[in-house]
Amino acid sequence: MNRSTPAPATAEQDARIDGQLWWLCGVLVLGAVTTLLDGTIVNVAIEALTQEFEAPLDTIQWSVTGYLLALSLVVPLSGWAMERFGAKRVWLAAQLLFLLGSVLSGLAWSVETLVLFRVVQGLGGGMVMPMAQAMLARAAGPARLGRVMAVVSVPAMLAPIIGPVIGGVFVDELSWRWIFFVNIPIGIAALVLAWVKLPADRPSADKRLDVLGLLLLSPGLALLLYGMAESGTHGITDSGALPWTVAGLVLLAGFTAHSLRTRHTPLVDLRLLKDRAYAAALATQFAVNAGVFGAMFLLPLYFQLDRGADVLEAGLMLAPQGIGYIIAMAVVGKATDRMGPALPVLAGVLITLAATLPFALIDSQTSGALLVVAMIGRGIGVGVATLPSLAAAYRSLAPAAMPRASSAMNIFQRLGGSVGTAVVAIVLQNGLTDGRSAGTPVVDAFGSSFWWVFGLTAATLLPALFLPRTVPVTAAPAAGDRAQAPANA
Repeated sequence: MNRSTPAPATAEQDARIDGQLWWLCGVLVLGAVTTLLDGTIVNVAIEALTQEFEAPLDTIQWSVTGYLLALSLVVPLSGWAMERFGAKRVWLAAQLLFLLGSVLSGLAWSVETLVLFRVVQGLGGGMVMPMAQAMLARAAGPARLGRVMAVVSVPAMLAPIIGPVIGGVFVDELSWRWIFFVNIPIGIAALVLAWVKLPADRPSADKRLDVLGLLLLSPGLALLLYGMAESGTHGITDSGALPWTVAGLVLLAGFTAHSLRTRHTPLVDLRLLKDRAYAAALATQFAVNAGVFGAMFLLPLYFQLDRGADVLEAGLMLAPQGIGYIIAMAVVGKATDRMGPALPVLAGVLITLAATLPFALIDSQTSGALLVVAMIGRGIGVGVATLPSLAAAYRSLAPAAMPRASSAMNIFQRLGGSVGTAVVAIVLQNGLTDGRSAGTPVVDAFGSSFWWVFGLTAATLLPALFLPRTVPVTAAPAAGDRAQAPANA
């Protein structure tokens, strides 16, 4: 049942994806599905939860905020835990903790217990995706990385689309408790398959925890994300948002200085940014996520506020984007492995920009059919832009650097999504307020907000220009690893 970790593939080896790697992809994707869906599926149940527990909206909202803050607290720990205790062992523990939190959340009997159990869910779920990326990058090697990342990214790309649909069905037809209970069969299946199929790896007992880095990075990240969320609701200068944002930035600045100066391996090694491909990929992912999550904030609200859709209908109207993602996944992995990531990413950004224009120019006469085509185009463009840049982040790094590199990648992705959401939320709120005063239609506020999505997406072009333009080769140690290579992956 325990196997030694397979040697990473190289460009000289057979670039075909063998059965063992397909199993690894399947198991890790199955485990990631529920953790990613949980970030969106609960949103549609907020109204039902306020009625169930007879609690105000700002109190119930902590069932979402608590989950997201717990995620941000443990993401920085995932790289160290993977090296110190072994990837398989930690991944199983994280899945088990997430499953326990799901069961308890479904059984919650008060607002307080629901928030507490959602935090338990987040503490388990936060490690799943960064560990999946690191394990797959280490096993696939540069020659197969594009196709493998295309597979593992599917849950992350589809979760914002199908989460509201699934949540709407459960809340309308069954009970809000089923948005948590649905995780039980999937989680059990993932645990069993992971126990059988995941290769065992050797932990490194000498991997010391960067305590100072943990005290700076995890709270700093949580405070910044909370401040960004509050600024999207109340404005960036509001007293309920600004102090948290500033405190988070101060702690993150302290961690940056610590990470670059410490003689030991930091919790997240920012020295890896000396690798040009990795730095360009992180910046690209930050910008891509800003545009994607900004649009995902706007789209359901547009369909509800301007087109009169209910929650389930709004979720179903997002489905064309999922079709676009699937189309992108079918072609972009092989393209990345054959031509390098830069050209596909640039093409994907341009497609996304073209598909965003109909929403930026939207008015009361805009055809629904045009919006469907535009959403399919956005799905294709975002998929083509996201997957190659994600693969580019790992292709020149040594296997020992993968856990730390994956932690940093997930942090930048979350920050990009939070920035994009906060920006468009502020623009939309101001537009709706001004529109009410001036008597202009609601659709005008959404058109202005989508111009900001267009701008955030266009910003992706700059870092994408610095992505590699060559076919992947055998990984070499990155700058951060040459400075101080870990004793064991």
